[in-house]
Amino acid sequence: MFLKLNNVAFCALVLLPMAAIAPAPMSSMAHASAASARHAEEAAIERVMKQFHDAVVTHNGAALSGLFLPDANIWLNVLTGDAYDRAQAKGTKGPKVRVGSYRDFAKFVSTTSKTLDPEHSNVVIHTDGTIAAVYFDFVFNIDGKAENRGNETWQLVKTADGWRIAAICYSSDPATLQ
Repeated sequence: MFLKLNNVAFCALVLLPMAAIAPAPMSSMAHASAASARHAEEAAIERVMKQFHDAVVTHNGAALSGLFLPDANIWLNVLTGDAYDRAQAKGTKGPKVRVGSYRDFAKFVSTTSKTLDPEHSNVVIHTDGTIAAVYFDFVFNIDGKAENRGNETWQLVKTADGWRIAAICYSSDPATLQ
């Protein structure tokens, strides 16, 4: 009997006050509002992806650079296992992981005379309205030919001026190694 009273006392003293501070379930209106806000943020992120595409296609390195946090410099190109093995078999002594920057890419976009057309498919966006992760398949076409393909992930943050890309990391299976 003593143990039963102690258990009841424990529940009353410890668990009940915790229940008082537990978040209340969302009403259906609040849930709909949160879903609407999430969809609005996802649409804003999709606009950033479209601006990225348009800047690449039009060779606008300045517009491309404006999509990134100014001090962000995380740009990782990781050869797939097969691509790395093919490079090694061809005698290419490059690294499996290459560190670059959006500035280097913007310079390439601005200075090349070749036709560029990045394709994104199977896009998945996760966001809480403050930070976001975007994951998708890509094919990077140069002069109408698929020159690189793989998977890509972007990390974004919502600044006072809107969504900005903080980091890009992508797997790479370049056509030159196939």
